[in-house]
Amino acid sequence: MISFDEASAILREAAGPLEEVRVAIGEAAGLRLSRSVEARIDAPRFDVSAMDGYAVRDTDLPGPLRIVGKSYAGSQAPAGISQGEAVRIFTGAPVPEGADRVLVQEIVETRGEQLETVGEYGEARHIRARGSDFREGETLLDAGTRLGPRQLVAAAAADCAEVWAWRAPRIAILATGDELVAPGTASDRPGALPDSITPALAEMARQYGATIVDSAVAPDDPDRIEELAARLLDRCDVLVTIGGASVGERDFASRSIEGGNFRTLFSRIAMRPGKPVWCAKGDGERFVLGLPGNPTSALVTARLFLAPLVTALAGGDYDEVLGWRELELAEDLPAPGPREHFGRGALSKGNALPFANQQSGAQALLAKADLLLRQTGGSGGLSAGQAIQALDF
Repeated sequence: MISFDEASAILREAAGPLEEVRVAIGEAAGLRLSRSVEARIDAPRFDVSAMDGYAVRDTDLPGPLRIVGKSYAGSQAPAGISQGEAVRIFTGAPVPEGADRVLVQEIVETRGEQLETVGEYGEARHIRARGSDFREGETLLDAGTRLGPRQLVAAAAADCAEVWAWRAPRIAILATGDELVAPGTASDRPGALPDSITPALAEMARQYGATIVDSAVAPDDPDRIEELAARLLDRCDVLVTIGGASVGERDFASRSIEGGNFRTLFSRIAMRPGKPVWCAKGDGERFVLGLPGNPTSALVTARLFLAPLVTALAGGDYDEVLGWRELELAEDLPAPGPREHFGRGALSKGNALPFANQQSGAQALLAKADLLLRQTGGSGGLSAGQAIQALDF
C-alpha cells in the first residue's frame, strides 16, 4: 500500500487540462479560461450620469438655469451646454459636453423650462468618467479563472461574445451490486438498497467543473460489468466505478480497461475509509477511478481524489481543492489506528466537532458533515483544544 500523499502526487502528475475550446459566453458558465479576457471597449464608453438629475456647468450655479434638452441611457450624447443651460439627464445617460456635474433632482425645483437649486449640492459630481471602470485592452479576467455569475458579468461587459476555455471533463459513473436499485424503488424489493452514491458523486463532479454524460448500475456479473464499463469509457474522460474495487472483485475493471491501453496509477492506499480506491490512466487524458462501494467511503474518497482530478482536467490547480487548514478540536478525538484516518465532523463555532460515529455505513450523518478531519496513521489521540487538519467536505 502507498500513502494518501503518494497517491495524490501520482494523480497530480498524471492529470492536466483537456483541449482548449472557443465557447459562446452564454454557454461558458462553470468553465475555466484558457486565455485571459481583455476589454474590447472602454467602460463607461463615455462620461455618464451616476444619478437622475440635471447636467450643469459649475460656473452657472446656483442658477437659475434654462432646461434645453434631455439625455437618456442608450441615446446619443446631446449637444454641449452653454452658459445658463441645463440638460435633464437619467442614470447611465451620456453627459453633454461642457457639463461639470449632475445636480440630483431632489435639490432642484423646475417651473416649465426653468430650473433653480433649492439644496446644497456639495462636492459629489455624480459623473462616471469614461474608462473609469476599465479601459479597452485591459485584462479583466486571468487565464485559469472559473466563470461564475460575477465573472460572466465582467466578460460580457468587456464586449466578448466568446471566450477561450478548457473543455469540461465528461464523467460517467458505474455503480455495481445486485442489491442496488434506483431511489424510490427499494421498498418494493426485499433485500434491495437505493443507489445513494451515484447522484451524490454526479453533483460533486458538477460542482468542480465536470459534465455528467451517463451513469449505470450493473449487477454482480463480471461480463455485464465489463460490457457497461467498455460502453461508458467510449463516452467519457473519467469513468468512476463504485464497488468492485476490493481484493477479488477488481478483476472486472482490469479486464475492461486492458484493451484501452490503460495503466494502473495506484491501488490500495493506507487510509481509512477508502483503502480499496484505485486509479488507472489510458490514452490521452482518460481515467478510471475506482471507489469503494460503501457510500461514506465512496464520498470521502471522491472528495479526496475525484474533486481534484476534475479540477485539474478542467484547467484548475489540483491542490486548490485540497485546502487543508488548522482548526481547534471542540471535543477529544481517539487515536486513528495504523492507517491515516479521514474522519467526518462539523464546523461548530469556528472549531472542528468530530462525530462520535465514524462507521462507514452512517449515511444519515453525511448530511451534517461539512469537514474531513485528518489524522496521521499510528498517531495518538487528540484532546479538545488541540489543532487538527481539516478540509471542507
